[in-house]
Amino acid sequence: MARRAAQYNPVKLPLYSAAQERTGEAEFAGAVFGREGDNSVVHEAVQMQLAKRRSGTASTKTRGLIAGGGRKPWRQKGTGRARAGSTRSPIWRSGGTIFGPVPRDYSYQMPKKAWRRALCLALSDRARGGKLYIVEALSLAEPKTKHAKAFLEKLGVSHALIVFGEADKGFYRAARNLAAHKMLALAGLNVFDLLNYDELVMTEATARAIEARLGADAAPAEPSAIEPAAGTNGGEAR
Repeated sequence: MARRAAQYNPVKLPLYSAAQERTGEAEFAGAVFGREGDNSVVHEAVQMQLAKRRSGTASTKTRGLIAGGGRKPWRQKGTGRARAGSTRSPIWRSGGTIFGPVPRDYSYQMPKKAWRRALCLALSDRARGGKLYIVEALSLAEPKTKHAKAFLEKLGVSHALIVFGEADKGFYRAARNLAAHKMLALAGLNVFDLLNYDELVMTEATARAIEARLGADAAPAEPSAIEPAAGTNGGEAR
């Protein structure tokens, strides 16, 4: 119970000004940015995303799909050869393929609560490692790529995932062509991209939106829901 309670304590994260200077700290929900747990759910989330990316177009032909082979190549008996009924048999050259791949959908969906838990663990990993940069605003003097590049260089990031909201469209247009970074809309936040980039950059407003989106689902259960009440038969079966 001590570990479960501790992992939900609020966490303090550094804040950076629009001039890329550290201005202070802000408290965020520990259930979202300070979570600990089994990382196998993170692996499962990445595997699910990679499975959804598969095109599933690999295809082979069985003996019934290959043209030809309708005539028996030679009579059944009397030739000394092994009996054969078709030149498209799988044991023949240019014959069909047995149990080969066929077009299919590899995608599957993991439980929503597990997916949200994986997101919280990935966000917490970036926060714990000092790789989460929360800025006041993603604002530029002009929406130009060179200004966005200078902004990120001054912030000290080299391979960052930048999560933006509706108010950051100008920065998105300026930074979307930077090959070393990726601009990702808040609605598209996912585990694979969080782990695939070294740093994570977002505004405080975006961080609060993520906190509101994931905080309610990540809140700890009441003690009565975790442990049976005193006097109930919650022990081992006799």
